[in-house]
Amino acid sequence: MYLVTPEPLAAAALADLVTVPDAGGVAVFIGVVRDNTAGRRVVALEYEAHAPMAEAKMKEIGEAVHRRWPGIRQVAMVHRVGRLQIGEASVVIAVSAAHRGEAFDACEFAIDTLKQIVPIWKREIFDDGSVWVGLQGESPPLAADQTDSPREAPSGSSARSQ
Repeated sequence: MYLVTPEPLAAAALADLVTVPDAGGVAVFIGVVRDNTAGRRVVALEYEAHAPMAEAKMKEIGEAVHRRWPGIRQVAMVHRVGRLQIGEASVVIAVSAAHRGEAFDACEFAIDTLKQIVPIWKREIFDDGSVWVGLQGESPPLAADQTDSPREAPSGSSARSQ
């Protein structure tokens, strides 16, 4: 399963999905919204994605995991879009493997690679403004009804950041 969704994420359901009889280990990574970034208080996050491309890229990551670790049995990745509050899960990755070491390594590889190549953008909303963070620090693509001008963050914030 490789999915982008506006619905809340259920880590236990994803773990159940990848649990198979010949897997001795299941590793689950849950990325949650934290209340600070670089000393600034975060009040919420908003995620945007090009869902078909994001899901295709997540599938590519899953395929790479299977090639790299022969003991991997199942991989599932789900990323949330929309506005998320502090403590909510933004991403869940579950990996099952014959042995725990491969499950841990593959899960870490999957989240690190997701953050590098999957077209998902995050808007960090602070007390005093906001900033878009995403693939190579670029702002998300503009919707069809927007102009070609770059997105602007509230005063005191950069429209692009890493």
